[in-house]
Amino acid sequence: MTLNPADETFAQSLRDTLGDGVLRVPEPRYAEEPRRRFSGQVGLVAAPRQTEDVAALIRLASAASVPVVPYGGGTGLVGGQVMPDGPAPLLISLERMTAIRAVYPTENILIAEAGAVLADIQAAARQANRLFPLSLAAEGSCRIGGNLATNAGGVNVLRYGNARDLCLGLEAVLPNGEIWHGLSRLRKDNTGYDLRNLLIGSEGTLGIITAASLKLSPCPAGVGTAIVQVPSPEAAIDLLALARDQLGDGVSTFELIHRQGLHFLSEVLPDIRQPFASPPEWSVLIEIGLFGDTAPQEALETLYSAAEARGLVRDAVIAQSEAQRADLWAVRERIPEANRLIGSVSSHDISVPISEIPAFIRQGAEVVAMLGPFRINCFGHLGDGNLHYNVFPPAGRSRSDFDVQRAPIKRAIHDLVHKFGGSVSAEHGIGRLKTDDLERYADPAKLAAMRAIKSALDPKGIMNPGAVLSV
Repeated sequence: MTLNPADETFAQSLRDTLGDGVLRVPEPRYAEEPRRRFSGQVGLVAAPRQTEDVAALIRLASAASVPVVPYGGGTGLVGGQVMPDGPAPLLISLERMTAIRAVYPTENILIAEAGAVLADIQAAARQANRLFPLSLAAEGSCRIGGNLATNAGGVNVLRYGNARDLCLGLEAVLPNGEIWHGLSRLRKDNTGYDLRNLLIGSEGTLGIITAASLKLSPCPAGVGTAIVQVPSPEAAIDLLALARDQLGDGVSTFELIHRQGLHFLSEVLPDIRQPFASPPEWSVLIEIGLFGDTAPQEALETLYSAAEARGLVRDAVIAQSEAQRADLWAVRERIPEANRLIGSVSSHDISVPISEIPAFIRQGAEVVAMLGPFRINCFGHLGDGNLHYNVFPPAGRSRSDFDVQRAPIKRAIHDLVHKFGGSVSAEHGIGRLKTDDLERYADPAKLAAMRAIKSALDPKGIMNPGAVLSV
């Protein structure tokens, strides 16, 4: 199907239907993505205020065969929000659709429009004495529609699940301009195909999410946080098992941190207060949230004693105040910022079965060493098997010195992930960055089914062309 650019003739049709207020100046931010791997082109930018306007925009785009790129907070890391090739698209930004439509505390449900910033949803839940547990580094600027479109993960997946697990229903505009009114508050609904789960993770290629019915949780009575030194990734996994044996679902966060990440913090963010005088090779950030009268600090001390008796830990810092907790979290949360300042040659958002992580880390180091004298910062969500495995130039060198090696490094790491039965996209999505990876590693039957679904729902191919599935 031939697509046409969002040109001035098309712009006039938008004005005739929706008025002048929907169009915005195509600022540079709409053509950028955080890693600067892609530079998008933008024909027109529309910022609707209501779902009916989104539907009208899609109907007009479908009739004119104009490509559509949905835009949330622009924080995606795989290029799903920019379109570098083809006819200049209509970019539909949800930035004005920010309403919290309703909160049902007794049902543990909140309904928000797709443009609502994640931090604002968290705050609205807290006002109702509830918790919306999706939490990630970009939560101050990312938007819930994009979180759902990419099935975002974050630090609390171990306890609460991905974005998919936190959504009961959706309102969405389909590629033909029809509105699907699926904002269910039901936890049981066995009425055929699950369109909600089809749209979640589809990255705007099957429609545009305009609102969501989200699951809330009770706020834990007490929260405890600690950073614990462990002798090895194997010990970290055994510590995770011990923590869950003792605390069950009280364990909400279990983050693996390598010494390289702490060295990067010292190098480029020296104001970050680190918990240990000498950075350990491996450490784990643990956070627990408990109900009842059990003091979380005491529970962490009990866990540490049991782990020490088994040789699983060497030292620990347990936060005794909210300020100390914030300091410990700053160590973990600022590692991605330090990574950006150092400049990676190749970054990988991967997952492997948890028990295979130590072997993967060992073999990954061997694979990288064969390609050059690179530094590796391996860190991330050990509790759910998701690692951020990033490769950096040697000290004193720039990543631009090794641009030619980025593709071979990526291929070598992703081949190893596939060998271990893992995924080359754990929580960031496919976007445009990993379409070749999907072709290379996906099960052929799955890939064929995905193409059939795309063709059936979007026969003109207007929805985010080039994202997820190559065109």
